[in-house]
Amino acid sequence: MNLNVTQKLIQSHLISGKMTPGAEIALRIDQSLTQDATGTMVMLELEAMGLKQVKTELSAQYVDHNLLQTDFKNADDHLFLRSACQRFGIWYSRPGNGISHAVHMERFGVPGKSLIGSDSHTPAAGGMGMLAFGAGGIDVAMAIAGEPMYLKMPQVLGVKLTGKLPDWVSAKDVVLEMLRRYDVDGGRGKIIEYYGPGLENLSAMDRHVIANMGTELGATTTVFPSDEETKRFLIAQGRGEDWVELVADENAQYDLTEEINLAELEPLIACPSSPGNVVPVREVAGREVSQVVVGSSANPGLRDFWIVSQMVKGKTINDRVSFDVNPTSRQAIENLAAMGTAFVDLIHTGARFHQAGCLGCIGMGQAPASEQISLRTMPRNFPGRSGTADDRVYLCSPETAAASALTGKITDPRDLEKLYDMSYPQFEPPETEIINTEMLVPPPSDGSNVEIVKGPNIESFPEFSALPDSASVPVLLKVGDNISTDEILPAGAQVLPFRSNIPKISEFVYYLLDATFAERARETKDEYGAHVLVAGDNYAQGSSREHAAIAPRYLGQIAVIAKSYARIGWQNLVNFGILPLEFVNPEDYDAIAAADELVFEGLHRALKAGENILVKHKTCDRTYELTYSLSERQRELILAGGLINYFKQNLAVAAQ
Repeated sequence: MNLNVTQKLIQSHLISGKMTPGAEIALRIDQSLTQDATGTMVMLELEAMGLKQVKTELSAQYVDHNLLQTDFKNADDHLFLRSACQRFGIWYSRPGNGISHAVHMERFGVPGKSLIGSDSHTPAAGGMGMLAFGAGGIDVAMAIAGEPMYLKMPQVLGVKLTGKLPDWVSAKDVVLEMLRRYDVDGGRGKIIEYYGPGLENLSAMDRHVIANMGTELGATTTVFPSDEETKRFLIAQGRGEDWVELVADENAQYDLTEEINLAELEPLIACPSSPGNVVPVREVAGREVSQVVVGSSANPGLRDFWIVSQMVKGKTINDRVSFDVNPTSRQAIENLAAMGTAFVDLIHTGARFHQAGCLGCIGMGQAPASEQISLRTMPRNFPGRSGTADDRVYLCSPETAAASALTGKITDPRDLEKLYDMSYPQFEPPETEIINTEMLVPPPSDGSNVEIVKGPNIESFPEFSALPDSASVPVLLKVGDNISTDEILPAGAQVLPFRSNIPKISEFVYYLLDATFAERARETKDEYGAHVLVAGDNYAQGSSREHAAIAPRYLGQIAVIAKSYARIGWQNLVNFGILPLEFVNPEDYDAIAAADELVFEGLHRALKAGENILVKHKTCDRTYELTYSLSERQRELILAGGLINYFKQNLAVAAQ
C-alpha cells in the first residue's frame, strides 16, 4: 500500500485500533507542549495523579499568554509553573521568551515525532512533518504520564499545491483561501495534508502559518512532508542532525482531495467576526482602520516581520493607526536586529514594539477602540476575543496589514506599487540564525525533592461526582451555531488570571452571551442539582481551553445537547463528565427553548448498552431521541464522572 505522510505518521505511532475513518485509535506520544493559560491546570492534574517524572521523550512548558502582571496572580503562577517543571522534569520557557509554537519549532520540533499540546494551535508543528495535536489539558497530562492519546481516526484531505505565490500574496492568504472554501467547520473529522510541486515555494515558517490555522478549519491536525526545505530550516537552527526525510509514497491515496494553484491567489481578509468570513481585500478596501497588529503564532516567521519593516521603511504610519508589533520569540528579535536596519526601520516609522508573546491574540492587552476596525495577522477574530465587546477585528497577511497601517484604510498591498512606487521586497533567509536559548531552563536530573510553589490564587482541582442515572433539569441556556470557547469562557486580562482557580473563573461562564448565567447556574444547582445546555452546529470551536468544560461542570452542567461539536471541545466535555449528546432529528433543536425542563431516565443502562437516550420534555410532554459517538471506554469514563475519576478507579483496581 502506498502511504501518504499522515498514514506513515499514524502507523508509526499506532498502539491500538485500525486506521479506518471513524474508528477509535490510540497513539504513542513523543513530546508535549503546554502554555501558561492551560498549563497550570495540567500541572495540578499531574500532582493529583501522583506523577514522579514525565514519561515523554521531551516536555516543554511555555509562559506566553499571561504576561501582564497587573497584580500578583500571573507572577505567582509563573513561579508555580517553574517549580512544577523542576519537580516533574519539564523544560521551562521563561516569560518573554516567546510564543510556544514558534519556540518549539525552533528548538525542539523533530520531523516524524508526535506532539500533544494544551493549545489548539499545536498543529502548527505539522509544518515540519510532525504529527501534532491540540488537546485539553487532562489529555496532555495523561500523555505526559505515559498514557496514549485516544481519538477517532480522521479522514485525510489531500490538498495539492501547484504554482508559485505572486508578489504581495503570502502563506496567510493560502490558509484564508482554505477557510473561504471550507469555513470554520469544513475540516472536522479530517487531517489536512499538503503536497505537490507548490511546496517548493513555501518555507518551513510559511508551512507553520498554514498548519497553525488549520485549527480554524476545525481540522484534527495539519501535516506537511519533511523535505529539503525542512532540512534547510533545521540547519539554520543549528539542529541539522534532527532532520529525517518524510514524504508521501508515489501514487499515495487520500480520502478526499483539493487543489490550489498558488499563482491564482490574491490578498484575502477574514471579516468580523469569524475566521471563515473570508473575502478578497479589494471588496472591503477603503474602510478606516484604527489599529494594526503584526505577529502571533499565525505569522511567526522572521520573513513576516522583515517584509513589514521593508514596506514601512522611510515612511510614517498613518496618525490614526496604532501600529503594534508582537515578536514571536526573542530569537526572532535578535535575528531581525541583525538584518541591516529592519528593527530600527520599524521603530522609526512608529511601531509600538512589544515583548515576545501572545498578547492581543488572547486579549492580554492591545484591546482596540470601541466599534473601530483592527487589522491583525492573528488566527482568530471571535466576538469580544480582543477584549473589546463591540470589536471589529479583521484577519489578514503581514503585507495587507502593513499597507493598511500606512494608508489608514484597509488596502490591497498590490496598490502600493502605484501609491508609493513600491516594489515587492524579496526575502532571503539567512543560512544560519542567531540561536537564543538563554531563557530555556532545562529540567534537573532529579526533581523529586523540589517543592511546588503555590500562591493564594491557586485552588486544588474540584472533585466531581459520577453521572446520575436520572435527572429532571432545566435548559439553562440555548445557543446557536459555531459557539466558540471564547464565548463559553472568555479569555483576556480579566478572566485568565483565574485559570488555576475554578470557583472564581466559573463566574465568567457564558458571560458574553448571558451575564446572569453563573448566578442562575448556582441557583439551579441548589434547586435541581444540575442543568443542561442546548446548542446548534459546531459547538465549542476554537481554543483547547479545558476550562470551557471544567467551569460549566463546576456549575452543575451534566449534558450538552447539540447538532454537532468541534473535536477538542467535544473531547473536553467527555473528559470532565459532561455528556455530549446529539439530536437524532436536528429539527428537534427548534422545539426546545431556554427554561424548558427535560427529564432523563435510565442513563446508566443506556450508556452501558450503547443505546440512544430518550429525553422527555416535561413542559409539553414530548420525547426526543438523542445519540452520541462515544467508544465503550469513553462511556465508562462518562459514567465515572470524568477522566480523573476513571483514572483513579483503574489505579484502585490495579492495586488490588
